[in-house]
Amino acid sequence: MISVKRSAISSLIKWKKDPERKPLIIRGARQVGKTWLMKAFGQSYYHNFVYFNFDEDDALSSIFKMNKNPQRIIELLSLIVGEKIIPDQTLIIFDEIQECPEALNALKYFKEKANDYHVMAAGSLLGTLLAQPKSYPVGMVNLMDLYPLSFEEFLNATDPILFSYYESIQKDQQIEEIFHSRLLEVYNYYLIIGGMPECVVSWINYKDPARISQIQRELIEIYENDFSKHNGKVNSGRILMVFRSIASQLAKPNEKFIYGAVRQGGRARDFEEAIEWLVSAGMLNRIYNVSKMEHPLSAFDKLDQFKLFLFDTGLLKHMAGIDNSAILLKSDYQFKGPLTENYVLQQLCGQFDNAPRYFSDKHSEIDFVLQNGMEIIPVEAKGGENKAATSFKRYITKYQPEHAIRFSKRGYRRDGFITNIPLYLAGKVKEIL
Repeated sequence: MISVKRSAISSLIKWKKDPERKPLIIRGARQVGKTWLMKAFGQSYYHNFVYFNFDEDDALSSIFKMNKNPQRIIELLSLIVGEKIIPDQTLIIFDEIQECPEALNALKYFKEKANDYHVMAAGSLLGTLLAQPKSYPVGMVNLMDLYPLSFEEFLNATDPILFSYYESIQKDQQIEEIFHSRLLEVYNYYLIIGGMPECVVSWINYKDPARISQIQRELIEIYENDFSKHNGKVNSGRILMVFRSIASQLAKPNEKFIYGAVRQGGRARDFEEAIEWLVSAGMLNRIYNVSKMEHPLSAFDKLDQFKLFLFDTGLLKHMAGIDNSAILLKSDYQFKGPLTENYVLQQLCGQFDNAPRYFSDKHSEIDFVLQNGMEIIPVEAKGGENKAATSFKRYITKYQPEHAIRFSKRGYRRDGFITNIPLYLAGKVKEIL
């Protein structure tokens, strides 16, 4: 398989070197590459790694049901793999750990009594389990979120030479037209292909859009089947209804999530748990409306007003049924705004300590609001080259923020108070502010 460089590797290296290291749990939607990442890390940064999958081997669970002592657990695991597990040198990987709650719980014994063993765990829909604090050793583990490939990772995988130019872009740098148009072309491809590793690898190998479409369709089927298998106490029919309503929710003029649009007469109490489940599973990104654009943003969340975006832009494009030619031929198409915002949010996720918000009242609408330290930054996301919306300009004239960002297909430049950043640089915002 073609190896795709993941920037998460640098976080894993930090984790490995940290003297206060705890067993690490990697969260993320299914198929975003958790297993591949753990194995690749074990292979490159350890003497060796041992891999255990609780979904494939039911008998494994009995070890954790019968034993609480990590030394004894290690002995038994060594017997199973037929090799010695050495502290600091062997990476121990537990995959699909949600299938064995006792193993999840055993991580705390590793932290307390055997912290010289390096342990990493992942599993599908682990986020939904971790959302219930009783189900895992709070405070005894490190957590890391893994997302689909960002635009940056996608560029590195598909065009390494252009990526080295992208990496060299500094604050306030003029971007030459030849590079600007090539980067915009890759951006258009990313909207179509998205960041699911299987789609990216298929594109590198075959350059066949029909294959990408088929993989995306199959991924959506896998997710929809998961809803009924792993939903716990939440009604799986409702999870499915919310998930399938995302494209139409985003197609509405203000994109705000409306329960009645999932099912006529639908109320918050009918679908709240389903939304919570999808957000915890890493399938949806939720952003709240704030009543004030002031520090600290989270104090002003309107908890009953939010938008839901999909965790991968390529999958959203597929679910909305957008034809590739609409994206490639630069035309204005119906869903361009929401798709662009979904992309921008996906690139912003994890860049700042606080999750992005949005602002809207009777008079104005600001696509995203970022908090960087104590600074509040208004952000506008435009799918084309058109200039700022009136409410964005009005806000800037009134409050004169230090930074105001407009993402669009125009070049990187300052227009008065507004910094115009090309859409392909969304993942570098914190760096170039």
